[in-house]
Amino acid sequence: MTIPDFSVLTWIILSSFAGGVLSVSLAAMFALNLRIAWVPMLVSYAIGAMLGAVFLEILPHAFHEANSIEGVSATILLGLLLFFVLEKLVIWRHCHGQHCEVHAMHTEQNCPEHTSVKPSTQYRAVKIHSPSIMHHHPHHAHHLHDSGRSGMMIMIGDTFHNFVDGILIAAAFLLDVKLGMVTALAIISHEIPQEVGDFLILLHSGYSKKQAFIFNIVSSLATLLGGLLAYFALQFLMSWVPYILSLAAASMLYVAVADLIPSLHKRTELKATVSQVLLISLGVFTVGIMHILME
Repeated sequence: MTIPDFSVLTWIILSSFAGGVLSVSLAAMFALNLRIAWVPMLVSYAIGAMLGAVFLEILPHAFHEANSIEGVSATILLGLLLFFVLEKLVIWRHCHGQHCEVHAMHTEQNCPEHTSVKPSTQYRAVKIHSPSIMHHHPHHAHHLHDSGRSGMMIMIGDTFHNFVDGILIAAAFLLDVKLGMVTALAIISHEIPQEVGDFLILLHSGYSKKQAFIFNIVSSLATLLGGLLAYFALQFLMSWVPYILSLAAASMLYVAVADLIPSLHKRTELKATVSQVLLISLGVFTVGIMHILME
């Protein structure tokens, strides 16, 4: 397959836009139209895409380009520890559905009577907490105020996350266009279910659908900003690229193994398990096919 002859900067801009604004738009389509049942399928696919990108593309390139294999390995290890600490500090918060820690917190605060209902019902319950109704329930209004701050804190963390995604996309494209495309695919596949989670957090925090969409769009622009800054900065620091790719690998491994895979274990029935395995395999297969077609 012939890759369009765009400049590296053009590829970075297009991929950062897709990883940011396009992901938010698709997430809004799912979240605001109550397609929450599709989120677990997207999560399973994202796991496969990220693991495939890490082991079939990113790490081979990082090891090949680095002067020190030990340095790359150490960077991956330090990256895993770093993301663990950041997540503990609620800076790097990945949320993909109503069962995560953040959603549990918001559900208990805002809507305790809906903690065990179906996702679509739980989503509709958000509507009863609009400001106009909350005005008549002071004890609920106090929770809304607290949760509103929490929702904004989540968005600040997500903006940082998006900025880092832009840096990773730029680093990958500077090394190889094919690697950049695979990295962008892995990031986008993860961003969609994550942005669905962000929408639900903001809605549970009392924001309107329009406000939630605007906040997520603004946050997503950090991906483009990170990509552009990294493109110009890394022109003079190409020796750093293999280690930035190592951080990208650590990021994807941490999200896939520490966050997403445990969320799939909540479904133990055979049908769900088979579906998860097939979708994870499809994610890996997609990366493998892209590798073959772009040779």
